[in-house]
Amino acid sequence: MRKRIAIKLSGSLFGMEDTKRLKQFAEFFVRISKICQPIIIAGGGTIARHYISHARSSGADESTLDELGIEVSRLNARLLIFALQEKAYPHPPTNLKEVAHAADSGLIVVTGGLHPGQSTNATAALIAEKVRAYAFLNATDVDGVYDSDPKKHKNAKKFKKIPIKKLRSMLVHQDSIAGGYDLMDIVALKVIERSKIKTQILKADVKTLEKAIKGSPEGTEITLT
Repeated sequence: MRKRIAIKLSGSLFGMEDTKRLKQFAEFFVRISKICQPIIIAGGGTIARHYISHARSSGADESTLDELGIEVSRLNARLLIFALQEKAYPHPPTNLKEVAHAADSGLIVVTGGLHPGQSTNATAALIAEKVRAYAFLNATDVDGVYDSDPKKHKNAKKFKKIPIKKLRSMLVHQDSIAGGYDLMDIVALKVIERSKIKTQILKADVKTLEKAIKGSPEGTEITLT
């Protein structure tokens, strides 16, 4: 049986202007599926935040906003499934049991969020644990973890490796409202730690992902010590 790899794919890839880029990712996943089985978790991205913002301004509660974000992430998952055609499991699983069943098909599995109150990062970590993935790649719109916001600070330093305790202390002050953006969250880190999942945060780029899957240290590696 091929090794399984869990890949959280940034919701930014599913924007209307990124149709060609999404096809490139689909071609890449088909190619890489010959050596491992990708289990992909689609983020909600700008589209989810757009809907969440409008619904929040109309008075929707946070759990309802979470559900809205999950629906959008599942639509994003369907876009990738369409691009993958017969190489993909035909629909996004909606819970961990369905994810495991879909993975047993041997096809590329693409899903979105699963449960209100969980980010897609936490969902991806739980899926990596459930399917016994050999690694979890969190492919985002930044190329790793920095000691400060690289968009605001030119001298921000990127970590090649970061201990999970240090990353947890950096994240502990972040909020967890629906649609919030983060590289990782506390729930995801707890899952990574308890199951000792090899995890990298890296740029959502085909060449970068391919290098990481083939064993190259890309982005920032989360270490358990």
